Order: sequence, then C-alpha cells, then structure tokens
Amino acid sequence: MIRILVLSDRKNECNRFKTIFGKNTYDLSCLSDESMIYDVVSSETPDVIIIDTQLGCLKNVNKRLKSDCNGSIIIFLVNENKIDKELLKYANAFLTDDMSDDFILSTININLRMRNSLEMLSNSNKDLADSLYRLNALYATSSQFSGTLDKAKLIQYMVEGMDKALSFSLTCTLSFCTEEEPVLILNSLYELSDELVEALKFRSILNYNSLFEGKKPPFEINSENLRVVKHIKYPANRFTFSLFRFDNMFAPISLGDNFFGCVEIFKEASFSPDDATCFQTIAQQVSLPLKSATLYQEIIEANTKLAKLEKLKSEFISIVSHELRTPLTSIKNSLDILMSGRCGEITQSADKFLSMAMRNVQRLSGIINDLLDLSKIEAGKMDFHFVPTNINTVIEYVKSTLSEVAKTKGLSIITDQDNSIPDTIADPQRLEQVLANLVSNAIKFTPENKTITISSKLVNSKNIHINDYFKDTINLSDGDYVLVSVKDEGIGIAEKDLLHAFDKFAQIENSLSRKAGGTGLGLPIAKQLLDAHKGAIWCDSELNKGSEFYFVIPVEKMLTQV
Repeated sequence: MIRILVLSDRKNECNRFKTIFGKNTYDLSCLSDESMIYDVVSSETPDVIIIDTQLGCLKNVNKRLKSDCNGSIIIFLVNENKIDKELLKYANAFLTDDMSDDFILSTININLRMRNSLEMLSNSNKDLADSLYRLNALYATSSQFSGTLDKAKLIQYMVEGMDKALSFSLTCTLSFCTEEEPVLILNSLYELSDELVEALKFRSILNYNSLFEGKKPPFEINSENLRVVKHIKYPANRFTFSLFRFDNMFAPISLGDNFFGCVEIFKEASFSPDDATCFQTIAQQVSLPLKSATLYQEIIEANTKLAKLEKLKSEFISIVSHELRTPLTSIKNSLDILMSGRCGEITQSADKFLSMAMRNVQRLSGIINDLLDLSKIEAGKMDFHFVPTNINTVIEYVKSTLSEVAKTKGLSIITDQDNSIPDTIADPQRLEQVLANLVSNAIKFTPENKTITISSKLVNSKNIHINDYFKDTINLSDGDYVLVSVKDEGIGIAEKDLLHAFDKFAQIENSLSRKAGGTGLGLPIAKQLLDAHKGAIWCDSELNKGSEFYFVIPVEKMLTQV
C-alpha cells in the first residue's frame, strides 16, 4: 500500500487530502507536530510526503526530511503566486490550493510511476554492472589459466577468481593434482578451529565419495591421511560451526575421464542463479589447463627419461667401440703378418680364408668407426679443421680410392666436374667422409655393369631444387653453394622411405640391402657433418631405377670450429 504523509496545520487541507486519497487504496497520515513528524519518518519512510509551505516549522522540517527521506517523493503545497526558489532544489512536484482533486491525484500517481521506473532502471543497471563485473572476473581468471602450466598456480587462480566474482566466506578445495598425495586447501575469510577443520575434512571426503556412488573412486582417502593447507585472510576473527548454516555450492573439477578434485564454497549471504553459473564456469574452466599441465608434466618426465637413456646409449656405444677397437687392431696386425708370408708359406686355401678374415676385420672396423663418429657428434666432441678446400680435389680423391672397389663389382665411376668452382671454407677430411659414404652406398646397392656418376657445380640458393619431402627440414641461407651429387642405377628408394633414409640404423628393406648389410649410420653421420658445415643433404629416387643424392655447402663462408 502507498504511504502518503501530509505535513500541514490547516485542517481544511488535511480533510481535503483525506477525501481525495480515501477513495483509493492509500495509507494517509496528516501531521503538524515536529517531533511526531520525526518519529513517523524514522520508523518507516513514506512513499510520498506532501508539505504545506504554510507549516509553521517548515524550515526545520525541510532540513531533516532532506537527509532522512532520500527515497520519498517530496511534493510542496504552495500559494500559486509565491514559490520559494530554495524549494526547487529538492522538490519532485508542486501542488496549489486551487488544483482539482483529479489533478492532484494524477500528479501523485505520475510521480509514483516515475519513481518505480527509476528504481527498475537502477536495479537493471545494478544487475548489468554485476554481470559485467562477473564477466571481467571470468575473463581475467581465464587469462591467468592460459598463462601457466603450474598446477598449484592454476588451483590458486581458480580460488582467486571465485573470490573476485562471488566474495565467498570459505572454499574447501580437495586437490589430487598439486602434490603426490591428496590435499585439502582451505581458503577462509576468518580463522578455523581444529574441530571445525576436522568437520570440513570429513565433509569433503563425503562429498568426494558421493561423486563416485556405486563406482570405485580414483583415490582412496580418509581423515587420517588427508593433509590440510590453510590460507586465512583475517586471522583475528574466527568462524564457528554456524558456518554450516551458510549457503553453499559444490562442483567437481574434472574433464572427461581426468579427475583433478572438487571444490565447495560457503557464503553467509544467499547465492543467486548467476552466482551458481559463475561458480560452475570457473570450476570447468580450470579443468582444461589442468589437463594440459598434467600432459606437459608427463612429457617433461618422459623427455628426462629419454635423455638419460640417450646418454647411457651413447656412453655404452663409446665404451664398447673403444673396447672392440683394441683387440681388432691386434687381429688385423696378426692377419697382415700372416698374409705377408713372414710366418711361413701360405697355401691357396689358407690365403682364401685369411683374405675372408681380413675383409670382415675391415668391415667390423668400419662399423666401429661409424659408431665412434656418431657418439662424438652427438656428444659435441667431433673435431673439425676448417681450411680453404676445393670440392673437386675431394671428388678426385674419393674416386681414386673407391674405383678399384667398384671394378670388383663390374661398376664404373665417372665424374662431371665444374672446374670453375672456387674454394670454400670446409674440413676436407669430413667432406671426403661424406662423399665416400655416398659412393660406397651407390656401389653397395647398384647391380653389376652399371655406372655411378659424381657431379659438382656452383649454384645460387634460389636455383637449388630440393625434393618436396625434404623442404620442411632444410632451410638454406641466401647465397652461392657448391652442389655435389652422386647418381647411381641401383635399387632405388620408395617414396615413403625417403625421409627415413637419414634415420639412424635405417636401411632399405629388400633382398639386396639385406645382402649388403651395414649399420645404417652412414647417412645420419653425413647429415650431421654437413649440418656442421651449414650445408644440407637430400635425395631423389625411384624404386628399381636408381637414386641421386645431393649435398651442398656454402661458398667462402667462414665457419667457427665445432
């Protein structure tokens, strides 16, 4: 019911207002005594106050009402020809003695509707401001989530986000992701007694178990082994068990089959539906970064284990290779002495077996050298001696070294060299190792009566055509390069195996490759030696038609010793 207070000492005016508002559902009071006016106003603020400007105590009443009745509609009953300008400062409307009853009633109703509209607008603005504040809190919290993979910080950001958006009294976060054992994290506005902490532990365990009713929970916990971490904002005050009468909300922190914990929040005031939505949103938001953090941690641990295994493997290869080299050297020297005839005449059968033994010793020596080179490269201990080097000199040396080996298979090695190629800064011994490996592979995987071609030329990086399979792994700087290629007419490599040709211990899977044998380390070693020269290696091939391997090194580019 609308409460109207008329302040006037004129009986005829009071009676008139009683007649006007008595016909409608209004609660009307007429007062003229100053003390009674204050008592009535202080007990319950009227909706409308009509003040007669002829009231004797008007000056004192105006000052008091201005401060005490801020929510009331103030209307002055004035003489038509005399309106005090001071009244204009806080008057909502004016009435005159000669106004009709209907006009007076309409003025009151219009002002009431206007006040209601302003209150609705104010409430809407407040709701909008609250929604914007929550959205800003959610956005800020989401930004914090995306900025870290530390699980303890993610839980902390979750609690801080809930505090900003909901102003809680207490949160109980049962976390299974921040430490090796489950922990109950209590973020409280006030201090908590030991008895209250025990009750909260028991409540959290019950809430947790209720999530897996009829199923086995991922972790078994009880009040004895559940550790508690407290964060108290204002330790001077203390919560009592009346905390359990506060409004509360509960939510799991999980994503699919990944369970990270659960959180319960308490607040003395009631939560609104928007509060519940905000709470559930933050609990869900933290789940994805927690999963990412868990995967990241697993990757770090796996990489650490792999690094240890890689180190152990390298150390093992190095130790075994060194241990094999000493007895192998003795065996080779003994075979040399025997085959020289210094220990007596060698029969034809003996020479055959001694030659077989020497070939296998040389083969085993090559395998050991490959393993040692790989071990040195991976450990960063490979020695390089960079000097001005002409690639054609390297080609001629390799050709003369391997021509006899090629002839034993009925193969011929030819060269197609650009004699205008300038010197480049390189380690000639390592380039010989790279080229010798490529030519040896060509000899190994090429059938009899075929040709192997070694080519060289000077090219600019813009004119280097790299097989599409290797473009993502090769990034050459602008400038001139020496391009060397080794082309054979051998077994070739399937397209799906092109990239794997440079993997450690990889070999082409067919009968000829198995017959040829080898460690599969030659190409990976060649690749890493060329990486040290700021160069690159790749190949083109067609199965059963042959392969062409290319490598490039920059021209006249000073390189620091690796």
